[in-house]
Amino acid sequence: MTKLPFPFGMNEFTTQPWSFEEDVARYRDLGVDAIEICEAKLDPARIEEQMCLVRESGLSVSAVQPLVRTFFGSAMVPEPEATEARVKRLTQSLKTLAPHVPGSVFVTNTGAPPKGNMRRTMDETVRYLKELCPLAEDLGVSLSLEPLNPTSVNTESAIWTIEQAMDIIEDVGHPAMGLCLDYWNIWQQKDVCAAIRAAGSKINVLQVSDWRTPYSAADRLIPGDGCIPLHEMLHATWDAGFRGACTVEIFSSDVPDSLYDRDLSDVIRFCREGLDQAWTGEA
Repeated sequence: MTKLPFPFGMNEFTTQPWSFEEDVARYRDLGVDAIEICEAKLDPARIEEQMCLVRESGLSVSAVQPLVRTFFGSAMVPEPEATEARVKRLTQSLKTLAPHVPGSVFVTNTGAPPKGNMRRTMDETVRYLKELCPLAEDLGVSLSLEPLNPTSVNTESAIWTIEQAMDIIEDVGHPAMGLCLDYWNIWQQKDVCAAIRAAGSKINVLQVSDWRTPYSAADRLIPGDGCIPLHEMLHATWDAGFRGACTVEIFSSDVPDSLYDRDLSDVIRFCREGLDQAWTGEA
């Protein structure tokens, strides 16, 4: 069987019950190529030590999920409330972590629009990203904007399509600004594969899981266990020119059959098998 041509990545949210140290050690042993670091799992007093573990593991760092990654309010990360404080916290994450992850990408999103004002939220997101991109470039990293699923509008995001994200990216107009494709978030939009191909070289993060009608806001499946057209979308992403890691990002909280209750090593193995099968169209 032809295997997935992208490096196989794992986002730390997928193994929420494990510690950061367990993630690094077990990913390596399970044949994972790249780690997407979640700052929430880091100990601020031990970042040097923890980043050293990543370097010694041989894992590449495909992306970083900052502790605060939205400019406006977020149900997932509600504090701090003020936009200026959120920008300051994201700036701190860049300055602290970028030296340890050269060439990596920091994922961002708009946050929930205050009083439903999507226009203001998008305009100010452009402004803040314009301010952050030169800093990211100077630090040797990039930024990525992620459109979220419509289920997250007004709680986490003001954008839910690739085109909306691309409008912001084009308005920012900086080479350090790219697009985060999370299939769970964008698979239902119209002509999704055409939109992926049109995004082309701006794609700098790829996250994959699978879909069922959610029991909660954190209910995702192992690739191949749901109804996302992974075969078509993976090939569209390859056609767009993306050659980075295909990273599994699964949330599984407040559901009756949480993947977090299973053997997480098996979950990782099943994710790899599911992606290989999806690539070949056998899933």
